[in-house]
Amino acid sequence: MAEGPKAGAGRTHGRDETEEERADRRWEELIQEIRVAQTGVQIILGFLLTVAFTPHFQGLGQTDKTIYVVTVVLGSLATGALIGPVAFHRIVAGRRIKPQAVVWASRLTFTGLILLLATLTTALLLVLRVVTKDPYVPWLVAGVLVWYLLCWFALPLWVRLRYTAGE
Repeated sequence: MAEGPKAGAGRTHGRDETEEERADRRWEELIQEIRVAQTGVQIILGFLLTVAFTPHFQGLGQTDKTIYVVTVVLGSLATGALIGPVAFHRIVAGRRIKPQAVVWASRLTFTGLILLLATLTTALLLVLRVVTKDPYVPWLVAGVLVWYLLCWFALPLWVRLRYTAGE
C-alpha cells in the first residue's frame, strides 16, 4: 500500500471538516464548557442571594456589606455572560452565521469565566473575613486566587505554547 501525504499536511485547521462542521463542533464543545461554569456560578449566586435575609447579615460591618454587594453584582454579571451564549444562539439560529456566533459566544464565555473568578474570590474574602476576622485572610484569598489563575489560565496557556509552538 502506498503511503499518502503526512497526516495533517496541507490542512490549515488539523481536521478534515468544513467551516460549518467546525462551527458545529466548536459550538458543542463550548456548550459543554458553559454547563460546568454555569453550575458553579448559579450555586454560588443562589447562596449569596439568600444571605441578605439572614439575621447574621444585619450585624455585618459596612465593609463586609460592601464586599457582599460587589460579590452579588459580580455573580449576576457572570451569570449573564455565561447564559448569554444560549440566548445569542437562539437569536441568530438559522441565519447561517454559526462561525461568527461561536466566536462571540466564546468571548462571552471567557468574560463569564473572568467574572466567575472575581465572584469566587470576593465570596471567599467575605466568608473568611466573617468567619475568622484574622489578618491573614487577604493572604489566604490571594493564595487561592493564584491557584485559580494557575489552573484556569497559566497551565492551559503553557500547554498551548508548548504543544503548538510550531503551528
